[in-house]
Amino acid sequence: MKTAYKKIVRISFIGLLAGTAGSLFNSCTGDFEEINTSKIALTSLSPTDLPYLFARAQQQASYSAGTYQTAQNLFADLYAQYYATTTPNFQSDRYFMHRTWINSHWNPIYTQVVPQLKTLIENTEATSSENAIANIWWVFSFHRLTDYYGPVPYFDAGNPANSVKYDAQDVIYDDFFKRLAAASNVLKDKTAETPFGNFDLIYAGNVSKWIKFANTLRLRLALRISKVDPARAKTEAEAAIAGGLLTDVADNALMTKTTVDNNGLATIAGWGEFRMSASMESVLKGYDDPRIGIFFQPAFNTKTYEGLRNGLGSAELIQELNTNDNNSNIGTRWILNTGGGSSWNRQLAAPQDIMHTAEAYFLLAEAALNGWQAGTGTAQSYYEKGIEASMAGWGITGAAVTTYISSTKTPVAPADQQNSPALSNIPVKWGATEAVQREQIATQKWLALYPDGMEAWAEYRRTLFPKLYPVVNSVNADIPTTSHPRRIPFLLLEEQSNTEAVKTAIGLLNGPDKASTPLWWDKN
Repeated sequence: MKTAYKKIVRISFIGLLAGTAGSLFNSCTGDFEEINTSKIALTSLSPTDLPYLFARAQQQASYSAGTYQTAQNLFADLYAQYYATTTPNFQSDRYFMHRTWINSHWNPIYTQVVPQLKTLIENTEATSSENAIANIWWVFSFHRLTDYYGPVPYFDAGNPANSVKYDAQDVIYDDFFKRLAAASNVLKDKTAETPFGNFDLIYAGNVSKWIKFANTLRLRLALRISKVDPARAKTEAEAAIAGGLLTDVADNALMTKTTVDNNGLATIAGWGEFRMSASMESVLKGYDDPRIGIFFQPAFNTKTYEGLRNGLGSAELIQELNTNDNNSNIGTRWILNTGGGSSWNRQLAAPQDIMHTAEAYFLLAEAALNGWQAGTGTAQSYYEKGIEASMAGWGITGAAVTTYISSTKTPVAPADQQNSPALSNIPVKWGATEAVQREQIATQKWLALYPDGMEAWAEYRRTLFPKLYPVVNSVNADIPTTSHPRRIPFLLLEEQSNTEAVKTAIGLLNGPDKASTPLWWDKN
């Protein structure tokens, strides 16, 4: 492996690599002075040590098994309506914002990801492939963070200080685009290299795939800002498309997991606290979607695929129709039913889904509808390729895919306790009007993003598609059942330990620090 490291590497956060950060940090503004003089922390690294840092940064940005539930599943996964909770203890499905739970989303980025990536970026040559890939992962990690909260500590993240300022989301996004453009430019001449080798848990140092990943991420972010800054969105999107996107199923970004470093979704699936949502049931059943048996398993009691509405209260959740054994758990890729009830065998080494090639085609379809330079395809051809790529990624090919793409079937009523109507009336077959086409693209992308609730929730806020059911109950006075969360409020711990910075950050929101305040790019 050819490398381009600087001669001397100094690091004050290396103790984090060994997993000691959890006891040392409670927020991004912990006691940096003490940490920096720790007698147990190493103060130097050799080039051969740096790949370990990148592996740690990758693993923690996707959330470990111990944090996945409160970092993602109980917020984004529910707000994307992939799942609904089946226990009354978790009121986040009813829009209550547990501001201590969300520490699990915030802390790993600042205590485990930022220190590793800053060390890599600062101690490798700017023209090296290692530096470029570290910057790409920096953007991936932070775009999920800022799309939860809005303003976050960004430019000063990882700097030793008692107070760390927050940055506005528009300037953070500006830096995202600059980093991705620079990284792609560096990597285009490095395709013979294998940076980080097998310590790269996604692509094992395959530079060509990292270029595609970076450009697809850039296109994702360009579409994200298309309503707030359409000119910049067009420029960034066209540059990303010209640079080359994910194109084949082999390009799917899947993170290696083991029985030690578990798949977070598989870990929590056996706890009996969530099942398929009614929204997923309506769409998957209505379309006769062949992915239904991969995404989910038949309910133990009924032997059919069943989902329940989001936001059910205590009295509703004890009714038989809404119990675990009458609703579908996630598929056997993550967990095996070995006898029903609580008899589950978790597939802890299942790979973690980071980004699917199918998304690139749906992004291209939307770009084409926007009138942007989107290559030689049309919105329809990209839409259909997106479906094909998603199906192929789950092992489905041939006539089943062709039949699906031409289907005029529509979502169905899920036969739930609330007698919910069908979620929508749009078919899979490409529609005749732009309004229908945009809903179709967004709905199929929602399916193709599964199980990435973080991206699905962000896209729902941007597009308001698919047309998800209102929650049955809301315990949040700021978000009635007819509305939806627009962001996650800032951490209580940050208010207590980084008070002045949080006050300034609220000013950057252009609204109160509430879940009902839309982010900068959210113009719905």
